Amino acid sequence: MKIGITCYPTYGGSGVVATELGIELAARGHEIHFITYSQPFRLTGREANIHFHEVAVSNYPLFEHPPYDLALATRMAEVAEFYSLDLLHVHYAIPHSVSAILARQMIQAQMLQAIPASTTGRTLPVITTLHGTDITLVGLDRSYLPITRFGIAQSDGVTAISSHLRDRTREAFNITSEIEVIRNFVNCDVYVRKPKLVAAMRPRYATSEEKLLVHLSNFRPVKRVQDVIEVFARVAHAMPARLMLIGDGPDRSTAEFLARRHNVQYRIHFLGKQDNVNELLPLADLMLMPSEMESFGLAALEAMACGVPAIATRVGGVPELIDHDINGLLYEVGDVEAMSTAAIALLSDETRLQTMAKAARKTAQDHFCASRIIPLYEEYYERVVRRTQSG
Repeated sequence: MKIGITCYPTYGGSGVVATELGIELAARGHEIHFITYSQPFRLTGREANIHFHEVAVSNYPLFEHPPYDLALATRMAEVAEFYSLDLLHVHYAIPHSVSAILARQMIQAQMLQAIPASTTGRTLPVITTLHGTDITLVGLDRSYLPITRFGIAQSDGVTAISSHLRDRTREAFNITSEIEVIRNFVNCDVYVRKPKLVAAMRPRYATSEEKLLVHLSNFRPVKRVQDVIEVFARVAHAMPARLMLIGDGPDRSTAEFLARRHNVQYRIHFLGKQDNVNELLPLADLMLMPSEMESFGLAALEAMACGVPAIATRVGGVPELIDHDINGLLYEVGDVEAMSTAAIALLSDETRLQTMAKAARKTAQDHFCASRIIPLYEEYYERVVRRTQSG
């Protein structure tokens, strides 16, 4: 199939999933066209069967805010027509779904002008994948709620990354049509612990006597990076330990301030945005993910695939991924004392830690590997295309 994919190309879960989906689909022989304002950060530009189409936005002085959504719709229509795309798959409802629907209408209008009115011509199916904050934060803003509902309702197919997000969407937007749950995934051949690589890289971040914790996010307030520092400070005062912070964002300065206040700044590696996350995660013994909301918990899944269990919060779709005290640990939002106590206890019990690490890896392999999830997307694409053509 020829598939157009639009996502936010910056550091964030929806962009990561969309990019990895495109890479996996391309590896299975599909022709993938990314349509966005810059190349997604996980693309190298050398992948076979993958094409990138930049969306240029006019800086005409009349526009205080450049109309990216309109420029995106125009570029979507151009790419779809020139390359005869079979469908558009957009990630994150605002503004991508609305832009895709507009592109579809533009193509249909051009067809009606070029062929007899009695012929409908070839349609362009639009599939929207909901990732979380497009529904739970942005979409519920009163000024965006009607257009978000419109984008979902007018899409030919809608998927959600967890049952929690599906149910939340139906409740918040009064959606009664189908929402297919297709969960996030990880390439289990890429996200895997390689002992030789770990032996070579881990000494850069921790000694053999130290435990190594990790946090991965875009450092937005919802990720509660301050809780990461609070938990780590307690762990570091109880045992030799270090922390890798992977990512960057608005709360980095808060994290740096707290690290200095707790006098653990020299035990923390602020690594910023990294392309080799799959090599860094296996170095750790434990992940911290104390988020206020996670519709799925992709960072935890990536760690779990590397044999690194997570201490996370019991929110959103996380319980669909982590079974408490089996492949990870779950606590209430903000309960840094319980998370700290649990982290110290787990890191002090090597047998229990290794048992949980193996269970985490097994969960990823059994339920969330790309080899299991990508076929679900392919089947859904075919179903939506058939339904659109027959309709």
